[in-house]
Amino acid sequence: MISFPTQYNEIVSRIEQIDARKYEKTRNFINGAVTYLSPYIARGVIQLPQIKEIVVPKFGKYISEKLVQELAWREFFQRVWQHKHAAILSDLKQDQEKVKHRQIPSSIITASTGIESIDQAIQQLYQTGYMHNHSRMYTAMLTCNIAGSHWLMPAKWMYYHLLDGDLASNMLSWQWVAGSFSSKKYYANQENINKYTGTNQHGTFLDCPYEAFPAAQIPAELYETEVFNLTTPLHEKNTPVIDSSLPTLIYNSYNLDPNWHKEINANRILLLEPDHFEKFPISEKVMQFILNLAKDNISDIQVFAGTFQELETIVGKNKIFFKEHPIASQYKGIQEERSWLFPAVNQYFGSFFSYWKKCERYYQEK
Repeated sequence: MISFPTQYNEIVSRIEQIDARKYEKTRNFINGAVTYLSPYIARGVIQLPQIKEIVVPKFGKYISEKLVQELAWREFFQRVWQHKHAAILSDLKQDQEKVKHRQIPSSIITASTGIESIDQAIQQLYQTGYMHNHSRMYTAMLTCNIAGSHWLMPAKWMYYHLLDGDLASNMLSWQWVAGSFSSKKYYANQENINKYTGTNQHGTFLDCPYEAFPAAQIPAELYETEVFNLTTPLHEKNTPVIDSSLPTLIYNSYNLDPNWHKEINANRILLLEPDHFEKFPISEKVMQFILNLAKDNISDIQVFAGTFQELETIVGKNKIFFKEHPIASQYKGIQEERSWLFPAVNQYFGSFFSYWKKCERYYQEK
């Protein structure tokens, strides 16, 4: 079973073990040579430039380009979030077409769609907090484009369970599949699914040529829908101990960088704001993963489950430092830039193709 260690040396070891050649050829297959780094990237434990700086010198620019391009997808989504803010939570480029409801098929939640590889992927998500990117596309396709769900509620369901839950990557990927952040809806038939997941299933409602999509009626397996209620387990609001002679560094669920100012003495606080997790709940498994990453790698970090304003009052007048991020928009203090793969490409692009064209020049130059 896939596992995700939380010790920093084991995480860096995963970067060093990347085989860019195998990644390029097999990444779309469920058993392909993927990196399993996404939870650490999403949580800010490792940085995208850090991966590039280890892999590219080893394999060269040409062989490494597909990996770097996939890393750039994540950065592209981050730039969209940075510029569009809460708009990523609604249909961004155009309305999703042929929406039947704003719920989620019950068979998605119970992993009983009848499509073997999708049901297995959902079960794996529940067990491990991880789902292969191709399986995410298949699941979103089935939910939005076959069952007629609007993408938002199912996207929140998936986000709840993902160790690598990142609002930008998750919400915008669902929109890309559903056609509200792309030029057309994404479809995969049973033959395609069999090819990339290693199944040999036939006779399903997806076992048809692409010309048959979309189906005239929602398949019986996807017809029943429901609304779910998800909550986040938060620690009690323990008051952190603050040394007023030291600066205070604010970490959050998207910034758990153990190298951030590690050379200085500071108050280090992991801030978990209840309002954020009420809007975007995460599971107990995901919360525990975040806490373990923080405690295993950041010395003397304290956890505070409260608002920034409450923490600001506790900290007092000493300096507060934090990294720029959309969920930190209400923080006050000294804001520092995140580490970007392509820092010069910082405007909004409506498609990854146009974004990558700009990035590619910088990639080839350096």
